[in-house]
Amino acid sequence: MTSPSPESSSASSSAAPKKDPWDLPDVSGLTVGVLGGTGDQGRGLAYRLARAGQSVIIGSRAAERAQQAADELGSGVEGAENAECARRSDVVIVAVPWDGHARTLEALREDLRGKLVVDCVNPLGFDKKGAYAIRPEEGSAAQQAAALLPDSRVTAAFHHLSAVLLSDASVEKIDTDVMVLGEVREDCAVVQALAERIPGMRGIFAGRLRNAHQVESLVANLVSVNRRYKVHAGIRLTDV
Repeated sequence: MTSPSPESSSASSSAAPKKDPWDLPDVSGLTVGVLGGTGDQGRGLAYRLARAGQSVIIGSRAAERAQQAADELGSGVEGAENAECARRSDVVIVAVPWDGHARTLEALREDLRGKLVVDCVNPLGFDKKGAYAIRPEEGSAAQQAAALLPDSRVTAAFHHLSAVLLSDASVEKIDTDVMVLGEVREDCAVVQALAERIPGMRGIFAGRLRNAHQVESLVANLVSVNRRYKVHAGIRLTDV
């Protein structure tokens, strides 16, 4: 049997230790924009992040409507027209309705250039049987965003949060995990850290954008759970 060379042994022993997956960056100084911040989900996310001390700008097609929502939320939240919101933010959460998703992102392509974009849109349809998942041509809402925003850093997260709990000022902690998907691990770590600014939440890396469809689709199941048990269900991953 051939013994390892001194060089190979030295290289092996000096290899950098693996990074702790819970060692997340400090994101307290980042400004977060929320496109669709006047809707229930976006408004709730804006409220929770601002309440945690994050600088937050709500975006809407009408600046006046955005400012009205910001004034109602307080906590230093600002309101702006979508393009200005995108330009002034370090991280931009996309929380617009699915039927306006592509149109909104196409219009903001230049304003979102170089930005870290977090898509939390769930393509759903509803009929007499309840909610059901829609599969976009690109595979998922997040993949559609990545295709429409080639010069942005697109991730996916915040899909499974209850808008009711997010907006309820009497709720101190929201007991749930946030699954974060993306192509660049460092970008995902930023989004994970943002999620963990909200008491009770954990941000957990859950794969690349090609896996976003099943994460988005799971919301249809949560809708059924909520209706059956009259709750506001979230997701908690075990043994992590």
